[in-house]
This record gives sequence, structure tokens and C-alpha cells, in this order.
Amino acid sequence: MKAIDILFQRNIPRWIIFFIDMCICLFSLVLAYLVRFNFSIPRIEIIAFPMVFSFVLGVRALSFYVSKTYQGIVKYTSSKDAQRIFIIITIGSASYILINCIYFYFINHTFPIPFSIIIIEYMATTFLMISLRVMFKALYHELTNPSKEKRSVIIFGAGESGIITKRTLDRDAGTKYKVLGFIDDDSKKQGKKLEGTTIYNISKLDDLLEQNNVSNLIISVQNLTPAKKQEIVDICLNHDTKVLNVPPVTNWINGELSFKQIKKVQIEELLEREPIQLDKDDIQKILSDKIILVTGAAGSIGSEIVRQVIKFNPKKIILLDQAESPLYEMEMELFDKYKQQSYEIVMGDIRNRDRMENVFKTFQPQIVFHSAAYKHVPMMENNPSESVFTNVFGSKNLADLSVEYKVEKFVMISTDKAVNPTNVMGASKRIAEIYTQSLGKHSTTKFITTRFGNVLGSNGSVIPRFRQQIENGGPITITHPDITRFFMTIPEACQLVLEAGAMGKGGEIFIFDMGESVKIVDLAKKMIKLSGLTLNKDISIAFTGLRPGEKLYEELLADHENTLQTHHKQIMIAKVKEYDFETVSSAISELIKLFDKQDNRSIVKKMKELVPEFKSNNSIFEELDNK
Repeated sequence: MKAIDILFQRNIPRWIIFFIDMCICLFSLVLAYLVRFNFSIPRIEIIAFPMVFSFVLGVRALSFYVSKTYQGIVKYTSSKDAQRIFIIITIGSASYILINCIYFYFINHTFPIPFSIIIIEYMATTFLMISLRVMFKALYHELTNPSKEKRSVIIFGAGESGIITKRTLDRDAGTKYKVLGFIDDDSKKQGKKLEGTTIYNISKLDDLLEQNNVSNLIISVQNLTPAKKQEIVDICLNHDTKVLNVPPVTNWINGELSFKQIKKVQIEELLEREPIQLDKDDIQKILSDKIILVTGAAGSIGSEIVRQVIKFNPKKIILLDQAESPLYEMEMELFDKYKQQSYEIVMGDIRNRDRMENVFKTFQPQIVFHSAAYKHVPMMENNPSESVFTNVFGSKNLADLSVEYKVEKFVMISTDKAVNPTNVMGASKRIAEIYTQSLGKHSTTKFITTRFGNVLGSNGSVIPRFRQQIENGGPITITHPDITRFFMTIPEACQLVLEAGAMGKGGEIFIFDMGESVKIVDLAKKMIKLSGLTLNKDISIAFTGLRPGEKLYEELLADHENTLQTHHKQIMIAKVKEYDFETVSSAISELIKLFDKQDNRSIVKKMKELVPEFKSNNSIFEELDNK
């Protein structure tokens, strides 16, 4: 153990490394002579030994001293160290050739060092100096961290990214992990070895995990489809194997991958779908060189709309919101990333008619994306007056001003909760839809509505809440074991909003293909497994009961509605009932006047008159339906 401690736990003194390197050079030179002359060196060559040996070893000693090859810590030898040794030895051997030529042409027509000796010595010295360092490094790692104590890892992807991932593991975490194998779909690679590690077909993954104690699978493929990633993760979770992800090359630090950058796969990645194909030419025509107003610009959806819109070179973007701190953060983001773009940060409340009129009068927007709204179902169920005042009256303000100031297009962000609403929030959004649609029949402004479900990562979304509960040790709280939801990423939703806005002719309600609905309890279980925890051992799930106004299943179309296809397979047009503007306007004005009375019962009753399909669920307002 003392010998190991001296060799490995302490760094070998530099002079010893220098001495060993010189011994290697001496050995290589002697070996070169023996091999060259078939172990029978002629007397004339022996006579020349002192001069040749002095010159060769002198050049090697000088080159090692100048390049500091002896200063590297041998037990941490890297490919860069090997590269430097190769270059220094090559330069030294090239100098022998140069001296040989000078001696031949200007001093004596003989070569003091046979070229074959130079070549053999060069190859032997290079091989021995690099291989001995690598062997010492391998011995160090094996004695300090035996292979049997290392955790096995499988890398998915045997391409360039996979090789870099393996080398990163060897460099940064070789003391903890060993690569058991590669998985790759390319049949030409399967069965072959990559840096000594076997490449397997994905069909072998289940067997590999079954037969070996694999701690992690690292996905190194950059363009893996969501469906394939889902398949891999499901197999790994069945064997309690953690799944890690290599970040995109653009996120590597100084173009080099670090082990610390390899992170756990997040649940959001498993809910993603194939990238959306946008008609960028049409969107460009609509947005380019236009003044665009985005309400709720500091929120999840509004801020992403700003990020998407700004790519199409608008003349100016007005970011409107009443949330001071989030709006300031958005301003700092634009300042850092889009200094060259023209934008205006505006604090304001959409419920304040005078303030909104000043915004329209000052900036003269041509396109409006209206995402400002109250959206939390239980909160609005307990505060119906605020839901009406913001979602209905605020939207009415913006719609009326858009007509007055001749806005070209008004795109309203609605929700799937507006379909057969069972809560105040959904009903308020449906009323706003009805108003803008009917208003559009009497104006040049094109009013367009977009409906979609839950977005991943939005404020108040279930996933950030579950993640926080997991970090706190649980339990994860779910309202009902059968509750399901549709999910869409924020960028995906906003891209479809732009596409719908571009194709809209006015009066349409566009609904988005939300994919398959997800059972929330299954989502929670998968998040627990992805965190490396065990359900009912490390963390539990508790069912709390449906909240006021909450549905078990969300819908995108009302009972008597159907859809029309568009040129975009993920966007459809809902055929909905049409309303008379005068009737709607009068009824909504009466609803808004009820705000001053602060009588929730009267407000909700009026909402139900406006939206007959509004049937309260798990709410104190159910009695209004019974009557």
C-alpha cells in the first residue's frame, strides 16, 4: 500500500519523469541499431556511437526541456498530452534528418545517422513514451477505483456525439463510470466495436439492462424523435435505470462537452412532438415591418409570442403588461438578445380604458396578440367578478379600440376550457370569444381566436408544481386518479398562434391538434421514476378531490361544433354558433355593470344566460343550473 501511495497518491517528481523519458530515448536508439543491423552492429557504427548518441540524446533532452513534456501529471495523461509528445518527437526526428543532409552536402558525403535508425528510433520513442503514460494512467485508475466498483453506463448513439460523450466520461468521470456499450439504429455499425466498446441494436437494450446493473443510459443523439426517446425512457424506467441527455452542441462550453452538462431527461422532453413546419413566408408577410402589440407580454405565452414575432423583423413590438417585475425581466432579455430590434415596454392594465386608448393612440398598432387574462380555474371560481372584469371587459376594451384605431388583425388567445365550460374562467373566455367574433362582422379588423390546452412550463402548470413537491419529499398532490389533460410546449403553441394569425381571414376559431391526452397520475409516476425515486417508498401520491370548476377531461370542441381542415395539419377551424352583435353587446354590457355590485351569484347567473352550455362542476354555482 505504501508503494501505491508513493506512486499514485503523490505526483511523481518532474526530474524522475524527465530521467525516465531520457532512458526511453536511449533504449529506443539502442533498439534501433540492433534491429537495423540484425543484432550484429558493425565496428564502424560502434566507433560512431559516442557522437551519434550525444547528438540524439542532446536534441531529445533540449526538446523535452523546452516543451516541458515532463511537467504533465502522468496519472492524468490526456489526448492533448499524447499529441504534444508526438509533435515534439516528430520535430526532433526532423532535425536529425536536416543535420544528416547538411553533413552530407557540406562536410562529408556520408550520413552520420542512418535514416533507417532515425525512423526506427522515432517510432519506438513515440510508442513507448505515450503507451507507458497511458498504461500508468490505466493502472492508477484500476488500483484506486477497481472496475467492479464502477457503475455501468450505456450510450445511445454511436456517432460523433457518442464518441465525444464516451471520451468525456473517461476524462471527467472515469473513476465512477465505465461504458458497457453503445446502442445505435444503424445496422452497419451493430456488432462492431467503437474505442473497444461494442455497438448493439436497440432491440438488445432490454436484455442489456436485464443482465447488467446499468445505472445510467445517456442519450447522445441530437435529433432523436420524441417517440423514440419515449420508447427508450420507458424501457430504462422499467429497469430503474436513469436516463441522461447530452445537451445540444451549441450549449457546450467553448465547444467542449463537460460531464456536468449531461443532465437528467425532463418530463417535458417526453411530451414534445415532431417539430412544427411553419409557413414562414406567409407569417413574414403579415408581421414584417408592422407595429405589433402583445398583451400579457410578461406571461408564459405572451413572452414567447414576443420571442417568436421578433424573428420576423417587425417595425416595432409593444410589450404590454401590468406585472412590473416579470415585465422588467423581459425587457432585460430583449436588451441582451435583440438590441437591434425596436420594442417598447408599456406598463398598463387592459381594464383601464383610458390607459389602453393612450397606448393605441400613441403607437398605432397594426397587429394585436391578446394573451393577457386570468387563467387559474379555482381562483376565478372564487372571484367571478375579477374574471369578468379582466377576461371579458379587458378583452372588450382591446377589441373596441382595435376597431376604432383600424387594427388589421386581432388574435385572441383562448383556452380549451371555453368549450362546454364547467367553470367561471372558461365561461369568461367563451364570452370574450363570442364578443370578438360578432364584432368582427361589423368592422374591417379581422378578429381571430385560437384555442389550445395546457402548455408545459407555464406559470401554475402542473409539472413545475410536481417537480417542487418531489424536491420537497412529497407527497405529490393530484385532484383525481382519472383526471387527464392535453399538453403542448409553449414554443409549439405560440408558433401555431402565429400560423393561425397569418392564415386567418377573420371570424375563425382555430383549434390546435393537442395530440393524445395524458393521465396526470401517470405523468406524476413517470416524473418520480425520472428523479430516481420509488413510488410509495421515497415519495407518495395523494388525491385531494376535484377543485371548484375543474373537469376530469378537457375538450377542444363543443357538442354541436365540427371542424374544417386547413392547409396545416395541426390547425383546424371550429364551426361554431354565430351571434348577433347588438344582442351580444347589450348582454355583455349588463354583465360588466354587475361588477360594481360585487354579487358573485348574479354575475355567474348572467354568464350562464350568455353561455347556455356553461354548467358548473364541483362548485357552489351548481345550484344555478338546477334552477
